[in-house]
Amino acid sequence: MDKHISDNDNIKSKRKLDHDVMINHVIALFRDTMPFNQLLGLEFITEGEGLNAQISLHLDWQPSLTGNPMQKILHGGVTATMLDTIGGLVSIVETIKQTATEHLADLQVRLPTMGTVDMRVDYLRPGRGERFIATASIIRKGSKLVVCRMELHNEKGDHIAFGTGTYMLG
Repeated sequence: MDKHISDNDNIKSKRKLDHDVMINHVIALFRDTMPFNQLLGLEFITEGEGLNAQISLHLDWQPSLTGNPMQKILHGGVTATMLDTIGGLVSIVETIKQTATEHLADLQVRLPTMGTVDMRVDYLRPGRGERFIATASIIRKGSKLVVCRMELHNEKGDHIAFGTGTYMLG
């Protein structure tokens, strides 16, 4: 058993760390190891490949996500969660994309300490729809902080909310 573990560790250490490997690793962390994201049923959608890949979050309407039962609208906490999740994920992915290959291992070590510093959400209209889509873009990236603008739309394109988030890069 010890030999098996040792062999796996050697294989992992010999595998070259590149941008695609690291981006896929981060998406998997958000998707597969964060129980709250799984509880909500968040879908992580990647369009394009490699350094051109764009990520969005999708969520199908579920009655358990109701914030106002009289109007059957999405709970504001779900809206905020989607915005925060996509903001953090895009901040990390864009940082990976802008990091030279020889420095990716250093960035990988800092991943566990990355997180949200501040976030503001503006709710523009009630969260009605069958499917919700969250996207994010970088406003400013420094060496320690990233500022993002996040948006939430429904399947019809109605703009439900936007947010501004500041994320620490470790």
